[in-house]
Amino acid sequence: MEISALLTSAGINISICIVLLSLYSILRKQPANYCVYFGRRLVCGGARRYDPFWYERFVPSPSWLVKAWETSEDELLAAAGLDAVVFLRMVIFSIRIFFITAVVCIAFVLPVNYYGQPKVHKEIHLESSEVFTIENLKEGSKWLWVHCLALYIITSAACLLLYFEYRTIAKMRLGHITGSASKPSQFTVLIRAIPWSPDQSYSDTLSKYFTNYYSSSYVSHQMVYHNGIIQRLLLDAERMCQSLKHVAPEINCKPSLTPCTFCGGLTATNSFHILSNEGDSVKGMEIGELTMTTPEQERPAAFVFFKTRYDALVVSEVLQSSNPMLWVTDLAPEPHDVYWRNLNIPYRQLWIRRIATLVGAVAFMFVFLIPVTFIQGLTQLQQLSHAFPFLRGILKEKFINQVITGYLPSVILILFFYAVPPLMMYFSTLEGSIARSIRKKSACIKILYFTIWNVFFVNILSGSVIRQLNVFSSVRDIPAQLARAVPTQAGFFTTYCFTSGWASLACEIMQPMALIWNLVAKAVSKNKDESYETLRFPYHTEIPRLLLFGLLGFTNSVIAPLILPFLLIYFFLAYLIYKNQLWVFGLKLSTVASGFTIPLILLTLLFSEYCRHRFAPIFHKHPAQVLLDMDRADEMAGKMEELHKKLHNVYSQIPLHSQKSSSIGECSTQELPDPEKLKPEEGDAIAKELWGYQGNESGQEHEDKSCPSASSPEHRTPTMIELHKRS
Repeated sequence: MEISALLTSAGINISICIVLLSLYSILRKQPANYCVYFGRRLVCGGARRYDPFWYERFVPSPSWLVKAWETSEDELLAAAGLDAVVFLRMVIFSIRIFFITAVVCIAFVLPVNYYGQPKVHKEIHLESSEVFTIENLKEGSKWLWVHCLALYIITSAACLLLYFEYRTIAKMRLGHITGSASKPSQFTVLIRAIPWSPDQSYSDTLSKYFTNYYSSSYVSHQMVYHNGIIQRLLLDAERMCQSLKHVAPEINCKPSLTPCTFCGGLTATNSFHILSNEGDSVKGMEIGELTMTTPEQERPAAFVFFKTRYDALVVSEVLQSSNPMLWVTDLAPEPHDVYWRNLNIPYRQLWIRRIATLVGAVAFMFVFLIPVTFIQGLTQLQQLSHAFPFLRGILKEKFINQVITGYLPSVILILFFYAVPPLMMYFSTLEGSIARSIRKKSACIKILYFTIWNVFFVNILSGSVIRQLNVFSSVRDIPAQLARAVPTQAGFFTTYCFTSGWASLACEIMQPMALIWNLVAKAVSKNKDESYETLRFPYHTEIPRLLLFGLLGFTNSVIAPLILPFLLIYFFLAYLIYKNQLWVFGLKLSTVASGFTIPLILLTLLFSEYCRHRFAPIFHKHPAQVLLDMDRADEMAGKMEELHKKLHNVYSQIPLHSQKSSSIGECSTQELPDPEKLKPEEGDAIAKELWGYQGNESGQEHEDKSCPSASSPEHRTPTMIELHKRS
């Protein structure tokens, strides 16, 4: 690829970045878009500015960049959690290591590559990108020692920075565990594959088992039930409450004039009132009346609660039965993280599901070879023109040739890649993950492997095949072919950094899908409600992208160092936006330099193995010493009994909105109108059963305005039980 095509791609992507970032600077100031860009702040009660004479909101400004730069790590931890801090530290580590790499390789390796062979050089923009790669060195050159020394410097710096980063994040992990003393998941174990007995229910079997073997530590349990029609109705009602809760009272309480359908005249309408606290709108409604936990609906899974964190840890780690397919235990995920639908999947099906999803993912990887090979054909039009003469007419137009070979391939590849994350998330769902975070982690790993295989290896191999128009004669030729092909693909990897790095980050901060949805909701459907639901950060797509660019940077550092400045710009931009090898030496016939890299490989593997034993277990298991200290501290403070009372409440299978809001803040104490007028007619028995559970009917009045509790006693009437059986 010529440098001119590279510069054309850079110019196009820089223009796109400037336009998108300027648009973001303007759109974030518009009051109609506050729910898109400031959802978290609005949920927390942040102020909004609706000054119509604030003309600065139509002028781009870099103020958001300054605020993002000034945000401290503690502020980010308090606002977005530990995951966000660790992700941002990955970006900071990439900036540090690639700054060192860029300085070393641009200062020493790049000049050696450029003057590797005696020849007359053209102007820079007319040169081929391969002139700046190791391919330009003559065989057996003594200058390969410069590359070898640069490798040692880069590897030593990376290992040193990694060690300090591992140690810092490990301390943050332990601090996160000790700082979350009231998490119910630390006392809870998820039990699956409970044996079925014809004489008793799953609940009785579980209670008998844990009373027999863990009588000193067992507290209680919460069964998992089949998702019936009543729960689906409740979830629909919950979504309706979410869509109505932000409607202003002055808008919906005033009568409005609408044309009559029959006579065409204007009639006053005031069909319903929006209550600002849906928890109080159904006074006396008990969760037990809606869950209808009959033994017939029990699933062979349950949440078991223990007296101490250490007891829960021991139970989750110990094999409970001589048959490993029964009484399977895991530490329970957080209540909001539980993926309830997958808890209904029989445990004996999980291994089949994992194999099936693996086969599906591998098959999709091979199907994806078709667009990747087509994309490589666009970058190799000069070579393909010998076999296809009709392409020579396209190559005569210089600018079109530069756009097709320099910009278009990476854009097409990115467009095809938009189909990958949803499909991998679907595969991870089919695997039967018990938690949403586990599902996202599984999707992240699949996307990472898929991206590395298709963007790195397939592009290199397919480009080599197109360039030479032959296939490998044997498996032994693959390393040599790969070593020759990596420098030739440096231009494509650089343009991919422009498009997938720079432009995609600018598009990411714009949040186009959220903007489109907001526009449709307000302009098309005339919905004036502003939903302040905060968007979840897509870790499963951004972490693979970050690691892919790290791989491209380390792989091309001494082979094609021209990519390093552009990667460094990407990581700097990523830091701001997210916060708001070595077959080449053997190929070049330098035996001494090639052998000198062997100790480097061995030392790198030893360092990796040390870090795996020193730091990795902290992120996979909870230290018993830390949990015992937390248990003793809570016992001395008298908090254990209060924690035990809350355990049964938080793992409710029916997620009422009032329970969700209670975890964020206290419920509103505003007095609401009596919902008696909302009751159906007395003759409708089923409707009366669904709506009639109020405090005056049960003889109990709610004296406080606290959030409804999930531990309410069950009141199952015959009509409700009949409805439940139908579901």
